[in-house]
Amino acid sequence: MNTSLLKNGIKANWKMLVIFGAVITMYVSIMVYMYNPDMNSIMEQFAKTMPQLMAFVGMNAGATDLTGFLASYLYGFILLIFPMIFIIITANSLLVRHVDRGSMSFLLASPNKRTRIAFTQAVTLIIGIFILVAYATFLAIGVSHALFPNELDIKGYLILNLGLFCLHFFIGGLCFFSSCVFNDVKSATLFGGGITILCYLFQSIANVGEKLENLKYATFFTLFDSNLLINGDKDGYIMIACLFTSGLILFIIGITTFNKRDLHV
Repeated sequence: MNTSLLKNGIKANWKMLVIFGAVITMYVSIMVYMYNPDMNSIMEQFAKTMPQLMAFVGMNAGATDLTGFLASYLYGFILLIFPMIFIIITANSLLVRHVDRGSMSFLLASPNKRTRIAFTQAVTLIIGIFILVAYATFLAIGVSHALFPNELDIKGYLILNLGLFCLHFFIGGLCFFSSCVFNDVKSATLFGGGITILCYLFQSIANVGEKLENLKYATFFTLFDSNLLINGDKDGYIMIACLFTSGLILFIIGITTFNKRDLHV
């Protein structure tokens, strides 16, 4: 790994981390606050009034504890969408943007092999994902402790966020792979970002149920089941292990492909 390149990558993306962190701060704080009985009853009434809309964005009313409440209202939309957007933008800025703009020639002219460059950029992306998920995790724990002491199941919540990291690790691997394969940002975004967004739409439609429920088998988001993780179900662990392993394979294939392909820079 090239330390200088890693520092430059983190420096180039820290502002975006701050922006997404600020958005997550707002939503997480609001949702923890809404756990109070008055606001919770309002959410349940809204869910009864518009059940399909709530299901479409992955929100399910009826949770009896704070851990289940946060899992229902944060982990079906907010903590999926915002890190997902961050990953798509960051992954494409690390490799394919340099190829697209011609600046990759400067990196290749340095005494660093392609594998080292690609591996460093992959680590930069993974660090960004980890920071964003870890921040969201400990923010929710801190706010929950301040507003509702001892209400949050810390162990279950940490396992839930381990699963969230594995999901975004897989998305990171997919987007990084596309960044390694294509020569322009547009194509890489359409492939990696397009597949990710399409799979999320499949999951949202499947959540509504009825005739299109089987779409859940066409999306990797099904492998992230917050209820199974909170309850300590072994199936939930197996599914997030599959996400992490698949993401790792995509990172490795991406680095290998980038090392062997012809680059017109």
